[in-house]
Amino acid sequence: MKRTSIHLVEPVGEEPKIGSVVVTGVSSGIGYAITRKLVAHGVRVFGSVRNQKDAQRVINELGPLCVPLIFDITDPIAVGNAVQVIREQLQGETLWGLINNAGIAVVGPLIETPIEEFRRQFEVNVIGQIQVTQAFVSLLGADDTLKGKPGKIINIGSISGKICRPFFGPYSISKYGLEAFSDTLRIELMIYGIDVVLIGPGMINTEIWHKSEDQVSEDKLRKSIYAKSLLKFKSYIYHKVAESALPAQKVGELVYQILSNPHPKTRYVLVPNLFSDWILPRSLPKRFLNNKIAKALGFFKKEANDN
Repeated sequence: MKRTSIHLVEPVGEEPKIGSVVVTGVSSGIGYAITRKLVAHGVRVFGSVRNQKDAQRVINELGPLCVPLIFDITDPIAVGNAVQVIREQLQGETLWGLINNAGIAVVGPLIETPIEEFRRQFEVNVIGQIQVTQAFVSLLGADDTLKGKPGKIINIGSISGKICRPFFGPYSISKYGLEAFSDTLRIELMIYGIDVVLIGPGMINTEIWHKSEDQVSEDKLRKSIYAKSLLKFKSYIYHKVAESALPAQKVGELVYQILSNPHPKTRYVLVPNLFSDWILPRSLPKRFLNNKIAKALGFFKKEANDN
């Protein structure tokens, strides 16, 4: 694996009014929206980005309270170095929060997705989250030499961690893992007074879904027994994002509310329609729901093999 050096892009130019947080994956999408909301409230955000160009852009767009750090969450050396850089900037204070946001979405049929793609999905969405949490837990209050109240950990999950859909399998499995990680960690970190909250968004209008759509390539369609179903899936993503996906700033607003709340809930669902997107699919008999989805996508054998 290529190792990445960690460094501050430029010296911190402004003291926070409230506190400091770490947000992973701030160059775009949900991470960018979270950072924008927090700096607007006077929170200093140490945000991970992947390259110098993104680092300079977020500084220019979000101001001096946004402090980009160039590191990859799957690189243990770079993550450890980031902790040391941030520890120096905190000057003996604890972090107000850690927001584990960085992630990717690998999509495709489970039986056709290459194992290396599964590994990549889990390396980022599960192992990367655990690695970052282990590294930063001392700054959240596990180190009792620091001053300040224990911070919160907010994991950005997905309703796909509770509700499975065809072709979202690799992504859903990783988000199920994040659910288990969050629930277990919450109990174990009570010894330090560090709270753990999970946000499970539905469809959010970010690049991650456009990238997912792009994974359904012409080559993949030609080779797959699911060709017709994959075309329907691609159309579904396009229309779902266009018609009903929530703006990413909704997640940013919720993150700030959770950080400000001394007694937040353990998980929050953020969907366009609570009943149809969350309550109904979790209430219907699983076999009934499976059959409805299979019929809609042409999964029954006589339809799947129909040329």
